[in-house]
Amino acid sequence: MAKKAKKKSKKKTAKKTSKKKKTVDEKPTIGETVVECSFTHIIDIVRAVPNPMNPNTHPDKQVEKLAALIKYHGWRHPIVISNQTGFIVSGHCRLAAAQLLGLKQVPTDYQDYKDEAQEFSALIADNIIAEFAEIDGLKMAEMINHIDHTNAPLDMTALDQARIENYIVGPVDDPLDAGSQIPGEAYRVVCVCETEAQQQEVYEMLDKKGYKCHLQTL
Repeated sequence: MAKKAKKKSKKKTAKKTSKKKKTVDEKPTIGETVVECSFTHIIDIVRAVPNPMNPNTHPDKQVEKLAALIKYHGWRHPIVISNQTGFIVSGHCRLAAAQLLGLKQVPTDYQDYKDEAQEFSALIADNIIAEFAEIDGLKMAEMINHIDHTNAPLDMTALDQARIENYIVGPVDDPLDAGSQIPGEAYRVVCVCETEAQQQEVYEMLDKKGYKCHLQTL
């Protein structure tokens, strides 16, 4: 008798494959620098071409300071490039800072301009518009104090030490009284008041006690 072949039942075992999930919060990096800003492309740095008509020049001090800021804060603004000409419209100093840092790539945002005149206008405006800003000295002093109390580096505000002291205590080389010198050692205390009325009240109180006071609006 022919023996019936026994059918071997093969049990299929599901293979477990572990797929690594990408986190939504994972951000790209260029070298060791995190890209925090929005961008359309990350390109090789040699493809970022400065606009030959750019009227702004960037001294070494500015480039070095911006390079330190990018290294500390990460990329917060992309380099804007025109789709029409391929030239940089905004970010010439950022490019110079990236070159100083030895970065091989930069984050960019390619934008459309209807003609060369609009591209030139945008380039000029980007350089000029910041000149119209006015700084609220009181808010600046409050922010500097807050940063200082957290032990974060104050030089990462791009302010030098002289300007930081100017916001906190006023110009250090100003005499306490333009017409007289106080003999011996002199000390300065700065009182920050919330209102003009409070400032006047503090001034009158200290003046009655014989303190030499100067009103200063930050």
